[in-house]
Amino acid sequence: MCLPELGYSMEKIIVIGGGGHAKVIIAILMKLNKYEVVGYTDISDNGLILGIPFLGKDDKLQTIFDSGIHNAVIGVGQIKSSVHKKRISEMLIDVGFKLPPIISPNCILNEDVKIGNGTVVMDGVVINSGARIGKFSIINTNASVDHDCFVGDFTHVAPGVTLSGEVKIGNNVLIGTGANVIQQVEIPDNTIISAGSSVQKSIKISGIYRGIPAKLIRRHTN
Repeated sequence: MCLPELGYSMEKIIVIGGGGHAKVIIAILMKLNKYEVVGYTDISDNGLILGIPFLGKDDKLQTIFDSGIHNAVIGVGQIKSSVHKKRISEMLIDVGFKLPPIISPNCILNEDVKIGNGTVVMDGVVINSGARIGKFSIINTNASVDHDCFVGDFTHVAPGVTLSGEVKIGNNVLIGTGANVIQQVEIPDNTIISAGSSVQKSIKISGIYRGIPAKLIRRHTN
């Protein structure tokens, strides 16, 4: 592991959440050598996480910010709806926290890739040239996002997903583990693609899709 240069001061950051997803994010932050992870917040004390202490519940956020810690990352996973994650992001922004993108040093980002604030890119990810990733999304372990793809806000591209070139994915979407989406396919907001599915043509109706090829099994009701 490379050490910070002499005289270099790392920025302090907190992690919101104390579960498994937060643990992976803490591990990535430790490898970046850019941030000092001061602690995590959650609804309960889960003990030390990779040596990182519990700082309190959400009602401590203003106190933490006032102490001089101005960076935060959301360590709450997104299995279905992003409503809870949106609430957390709004709360953090209201307090004044900066929410930088967190990008693993063990991923590949090719030329002309843009990543929005609050998004986390995990180990083993490949994002190819011209791709655009929105805010507060997750590009999870070993996912592949090919050239000129667009991924919206609050969207989770789960482990092992393959997005072929020029795929367009909306906001609040879950692409389940190991699913694949062929080139130039579009997926609308508020859609779930079940694990292992294959999306072979553009989707018009928001809902839950499953199978090879993926078929609608339930419309989005909100």
